[in-house]
Amino acid sequence: MARARTGVRVIGAVLAAVLGASLVGCSSTGGKRAEDARKAQAAAGKAAVSTPRWTFAMVTHSGDGDTFWDIVQKGAREAAAKDNINFLYSKSDEGQQQAQLVQAAIDKKVDGLIVTLAKPDAMKAVVTKAVAAGIPVVTVNSGSEQSKAYGALTHIGQDETIAGQAVGEELNERGRKKALCVLHEQGNVGHEQRCAGAKSTFDGDMQNLYVDGTNMPDVQATIEAKLQTDRSVDAVVTLGAPFAATAVKAKRTAGSKAEIDTFDLNAKVVAGLEDDSLGFAVDQQPYLQGYEAVDLLWLYRYNANVLGGGKPVLTGPQIITKEDAAELEDYTRRGTR
Repeated sequence: MARARTGVRVIGAVLAAVLGASLVGCSSTGGKRAEDARKAQAAAGKAAVSTPRWTFAMVTHSGDGDTFWDIVQKGAREAAAKDNINFLYSKSDEGQQQAQLVQAAIDKKVDGLIVTLAKPDAMKAVVTKAVAAGIPVVTVNSGSEQSKAYGALTHIGQDETIAGQAVGEELNERGRKKALCVLHEQGNVGHEQRCAGAKSTFDGDMQNLYVDGTNMPDVQATIEAKLQTDRSVDAVVTLGAPFAATAVKAKRTAGSKAEIDTFDLNAKVVAGLEDDSLGFAVDQQPYLQGYEAVDLLWLYRYNANVLGGGKPVLTGPQIITKEDAAELEDYTRRGTR
């Protein structure tokens, strides 16, 4: 399969170039001036716009300690500072509790709402209620198939099936024959889609392995036991960056030679790619998801702009390997990749 390369490999999708108030300058000199001005404004606590002080709420399905969502938040907060937005963030990995947090945002009469739809059935009623109340909604990360039906302006994220298919293809190129796909959150439709996508393109045997993502010792023990009992497993795919390091520990304890690969990127994953404890990572650019969600809501409130044309605005997938890691190291260190 031929693949174009622009620093990192873009797999399975054409990434949408989201043009908003955040993109300024056509030359390197003009861009640098604009960036310097933006940094100066941020340092002084000043917004880059003079629009009203709107309030946007983001409610996600994040669990505790998930570094992926720290990166999403960072992007959202930096866009909010630029756009003169009062930004509120809340989370719950339980569908009904997440819905209650969305209801709380509706009760506060927020000016815009950003939500994830990892458990869409639990979120449908409250999201459609927000839309009916006149609150513009953008969905991010999960729920691209339900987003439009629930009334959201657009969805920002990666197509999870396409991302999974990219993983299956990458495993084929690496000559892997038997893989585990480690699901750490029961009921998360995006996770199921990732594993199903990988299985659809993988020429070998791929099995789902369900673990309790809220209990890292249990995650390690479950992966370790599987690797000890089945020495033919030569690849383990985790669905979140924090679980990659745990899978590496399980591999070592089990005495396995399986390659550990993962969805999502953070500083530890980049370090793992560089020291060869990880094979590859799938990046969906969480900073961009948070940043553009806020920016698109601001553009809608300010100018009635909508991007996507009824289709999701894709931020991934990108396959990241050791040769890409050094290029991204500075970004992961500052918490934006």
